[in-house]
Parts: sequence; C-alpha cells; structure tokens
Amino acid sequence: MKNIKNILLCLAALLMAGCATSIQSTADSDVLDAQAKWALLPIANNTDTPQAALSAEAMLEHQLRRRGITTLLHYPAMLSRDSLFEPTERKVSEEAQQWAIEQGARFALTGSVEEWRYKVGIDGEPAVGVTLKVIDLTNGRVVWSASGAKSGWSRQALSAVAQALLADLLGSL
Repeated sequence: MKNIKNILLCLAALLMAGCATSIQSTADSDVLDAQAKWALLPIANNTDTPQAALSAEAMLEHQLRRRGITTLLHYPAMLSRDSLFEPTERKVSEEAQQWAIEQGARFALTGSVEEWRYKVGIDGEPAVGVTLKVIDLTNGRVVWSASGAKSGWSRQALSAVAQALLADLLGSL
C-alpha cells in the first residue's frame, strides 16, 4: 500500500512538471512608479498565429491596470503590425516609442510573443511563450524584463494559459 502511494505521488509530481512555467526576470523596482504615465507599445508577433500579439496586448492591458497602473496609454492602431488584413510587421518600434514620448509617458511595456498555439497531436495542449520588457522613456533604458513559457492540459483554453503566464510574468513588476 505504501509503495502504491509513493508511486502515485511521483506520478502526480511528473504531471505537474509537464505544465510548469519557466520564468526569468530582472527588475529595478526602485525606478518603477505605478502612478507615472505608462504606455502599452506594440507586441511583436513571432508566431504563425494571426493576431496573437493583439490578444496578448489586451490581456497585458488588463493585468497592468489590475496592478495599479491607472494612467495607461495604448498606442494608435496605425502603428499595429498585427492586423488580420495586413499580417506584416508593425512599423518600427522606435515610432511607437516616439509616440509614447510625445504623449508624456514615462514607462513603456513592449515585447514579443514566441508561441501562441495548440500543440499538434491527440491532446492538443495549449502552449504560450512571451517575452516582455519595460523601457524608461526618459533614457531608453530597459528597467524590467521577463520571459516565460507555459503549456496547459488538453481541455484548457489557450487564453487561460496565456492569462496565467502573463500574471506570473508581471508578478515581479
């Protein structure tokens, strides 16, 4: 009976490791100010999934507001690279940063989506990979960055896995 219990515990640990999140982040939290004006800049879509970056941006906007960033500007649609009708890259990110500076923003969140899909196979597990960074627009220095990946179970929604990953990544912000 004790052996069966140990085997079941080991199997449970292995199953949990299968959906683990890999996060690496750096933060200069003394510099970051939630009361400052922030801008959400375009997120690059490095996946084959159309509009993955737009989905990530919507989730990031919610997560930032939830963390007390109330003055949050969202870049103009004309700077978007991730449109359904023109799936080319956005205009250079320098244009978006320049727009944020002109709006008086102090910090800008940007990054990229590396994976945003359901894996191929019988189970079709959702998988998400994202890299984020916060730029101090007064000097162009990256003051915080994080990168992570997460996969879920076959019956989980891709958006649920993405929300969990983004919440984990922004947890150190």
